[in-house]
Amino acid sequence: MPPRGRWGWWIGLAAVVVFLALLGWAFVERGRTAPARGPAPDFTLPLYEGYDGGLGIREFRLQDWRGRVVVINFWASWCKPCEEEAALLEALWRKYRDRGVIFVGVDYLDAPSAAMGYLQRFQITYPNGLDVGTRISRLYRITGVPETFVVDPQGQVVFYKAAPIRPGELEAVIDRLLGSSSDVKP
Repeated sequence: MPPRGRWGWWIGLAAVVVFLALLGWAFVERGRTAPARGPAPDFTLPLYEGYDGGLGIREFRLQDWRGRVVVINFWASWCKPCEEEAALLEALWRKYRDRGVIFVGVDYLDAPSAAMGYLQRFQITYPNGLDVGTRISRLYRITGVPETFVVDPQGQVVFYKAAPIRPGELEAVIDRLLGSSSDVKP
């Protein structure tokens, strides 16, 4: 076999190895799931103007809320299942905000004007902002919307759901983290 043929064989083998490595990496990435337990990935979310939840902030930084229970909800204005949980999430924010629980909405793959319309239509008042470049969504490895995470005061994800929240689900988690029942006054 001429020397040129040997180089071609080695180049072909190298191409196959690179292809298989990339394919393996894709399968590993695809198999990674949202962090249902463990440290919550830190993020900074620029908030929509007027949607700071009365906290007086322009951006939401998860690390700033260490020591508090934080509910993170990924949503979009075009998401019909998100509409199913919108009123419930707002009601829970109003119920728990005076007890130190923080809610934040992370708007996913949306137009700001459509998102603002959604927030107004459902009278959402808790902090909300657009996930520019899907940075936060990739950190949390979401697969769609709605998806909700609860982070405990130590910064650990203790609850995850990839579907609309139903009555009673978040209350049970939040009450356990607060160490009380929902009918105990602060």
